[in-house]
Amino acid sequence: MKKFIASATVIAIAGCFTCVTETASAQGTAPAAGASSVVHKVGLIDMAHVFKNYEKFTALREELKEEIQQSDGKAKAMAEQIQAVQKEMQDFKQGSPEYLAREKQLAQAASDFEAFRKVAQRDFLRKESRIYHTIYMEVTDTVKKYAKIYNYTLIMRFNRESLDTDDPKKLIQGMNRQVVFHRADDDITLSVLDYLNRSYKPKGTATGPKASTSR
Repeated sequence: MKKFIASATVIAIAGCFTCVTETASAQGTAPAAGASSVVHKVGLIDMAHVFKNYEKFTALREELKEEIQQSDGKAKAMAEQIQAVQKEMQDFKQGSPEYLAREKQLAQAASDFEAFRKVAQRDFLRKESRIYHTIYMEVTDTVKKYAKIYNYTLIMRFNRESLDTDDPKKLIQGMNRQVVFHRADDDITLSVLDYLNRSYKPKGTATGPKASTSR
């Protein structure tokens, strides 16, 4: 009797499951009217390679480098002035009016030097950050255009360099890359870089090369 009840229960559960499955199939399996299936196409870009070889990024960094060198020259002159005052103080008796005057001059010079150093450091860091932000936005904007033209639905960052088998540390880092395999056509790095360099107009250039999107 118990076996019969158990069998009947199993059959009933199976029947309910079948009903639910059929209902779900009728209501939710078929795609909604008007829905379009999207074919995903993934692309890859080596952002580090683009930054390193983008002519505008190099030019902006060179300009900043020249500003830093000029600032270093001014800082060097201020440091030499401090040393000159310190040397003059040795010629006067400690506590004398001449000594006290040089001591006051030294304190002011040291204060000016420290203020100049801090302001220059903040300014250069701010300019460097602005350079990186500018280039990053240009690259991502170009990537969006490229993806739209060639129907990419996702662009991921990756490292296109070969594994360094001579350096164990770099080898381990390379083996931890997220992208394990890709087709050559998936790498859009050089196409994006080519477009950026073609579109870039250096200062002093009246007309730049015609921008083109290559594949």
